[in-house]
Amino acid sequence: MAQIIIIAKEPVAGRVKTRLTPPYNPDQAAALAEAALRDSLLTVSATPASQRILALDGLPGSWLLPGFVVIPQRGTGLDERLAAAFSDAYRLRPEAVVLIGMDTPQVTPALLGEAVEGLERHDAVFGPAADGGFWLLGLREPDPSLLLGVPMSHPETGKLQLDRLDRAGLTVHLLPELTDVDTAADAVAVAEQVPSSRFAATLRGLGR
Repeated sequence: MAQIIIIAKEPVAGRVKTRLTPPYNPDQAAALAEAALRDSLLTVSATPASQRILALDGLPGSWLLPGFVVIPQRGTGLDERLAAAFSDAYRLRPEAVVLIGMDTPQVTPALLGEAVEGLERHDAVFGPAADGGFWLLGLREPDPSLLLGVPMSHPETGKLQLDRLDRAGLTVHLLPELTDVDTAADAVAVAEQVPSSRFAATLRGLGR
């Protein structure tokens, strides 16, 4: 059994989903971010895991569900924050770790369950994102060197991260590609995939 981390920002206007503005204003972008985070928390809650962790930049709010251990993010660049989240979770409980972000409200318990099970047979699990990044990374034995220095928010981030895992000699289980919600077009496309989600309902409430 693995533990699952969501790495997220507190959904505060002006600090999250800035690429959605325009067409949305900062409050609307924050509302979409909170909805995506709520959907992600629900999905993780519905997935069997040894521990559920929220690695948070900011403060928890009313959107937080019971059963999550909240830890602060550490580091400056995203590679440092990801490496620290893995290390901190592994220190709390020395078991395999699956990490996702808050940008894929369409993720399902089945997909996360596949990631957890994948770490029983592989050293790593990797979920590529349509924008060239990745939406999930799972490690049986987290090591900061697997992440530190990998360029993030780059068109080839996913390829470079996967290359890093391959060069370390790790066996990798690949998951299906998902779309991160970064742009307004992404938001519409993802909402269409999960029309009953909080994310889709929030988008409809904005008249989109």
